[in-house]
Amino acid sequence: MIPLVYHASYSRLALPSRHRFPISKYQRLFEYLCQTPFSGQFSLCSPKPANQTALASVHCPQYVAGFIHNRLAPKAMRRIGFPWSEHLLTRTLHSVAGTELAARKAFEHGIALHISGGYHHAHQDFGSGYCIFNDLVYSARRMINQGLADKVLIVDCDVHQGDGTATMTVGDANIISCSIHCRQNFPARKADSHYDIELEKGAGDDEYLSTLEQILPLLILTHRPDLILYDAGVDVHAEDELGLLQLSLEGIFRRDMSVLRHARDAAIPIACVTGGGYCKDPLQLTLRHSQLFHAAAMLYR
Repeated sequence: MIPLVYHASYSRLALPSRHRFPISKYQRLFEYLCQTPFSGQFSLCSPKPANQTALASVHCPQYVAGFIHNRLAPKAMRRIGFPWSEHLLTRTLHSVAGTELAARKAFEHGIALHISGGYHHAHQDFGSGYCIFNDLVYSARRMINQGLADKVLIVDCDVHQGDGTATMTVGDANIISCSIHCRQNFPARKADSHYDIELEKGAGDDEYLSTLEQILPLLILTHRPDLILYDAGVDVHAEDELGLLQLSLEGIFRRDMSVLRHARDAAIPIACVTGGGYCKDPLQLTLRHSQLFHAAAMLYR
């Protein structure tokens, strides 16, 4: 069975009215997946919260302590985009740990899926763009430090560049970061990933998928990773509120199938996170995120 990592805290966060982050999407996606015909292919796993010591081994200890104990400056919290609360703390610690759990489960099952994660704008000593701690880099380093992997490849297909992932892996030969994103989108000032694949505003299914099919075999052949962490952000959709690309629902499904198939065919464990996606219509957003889970159910029976 395919491990499905989820915690109820992911959507238990009260946000101000008009806040644009769709915090309910995690619970909605989980409930949707429980009702699908292939729900029996998933095995539910729930993470325990990440602890301060583990987080401080990857992030700046002062930053970690500042967030956990609500001592960050108001300016720092504004940059993150969420007001501090106990619910935010609980959600954050479980979500970071959830990606680590998915990575660990991927070694056992070949694949694992996390209904959260993809907090790629979090830097070593500050958060940004709704991202507090970088679960991708954190999980990669935990797997390496615990001897489960020598090399981890992060494939980031969120529409926004993973600038935090880039700055946290600069000069690191064991964590390879690849960001496939829209050049004109956030952040305005891009960092340098190991691989930055920039698509122009308005790029659609064919251009995106052609680019992906060129880069994935190269990355796998060049680096021969022991684990792939895949950020399957759906803000690449044509009607996403914060995206500038033009992928269709079918295009997202084909993208996810491509990434998963390359990992499966190369016998590389893959842990997937849902990443970004912004839409006022909760059903449409759920359908976009669900494409990853449909793809996994088809390829990993």
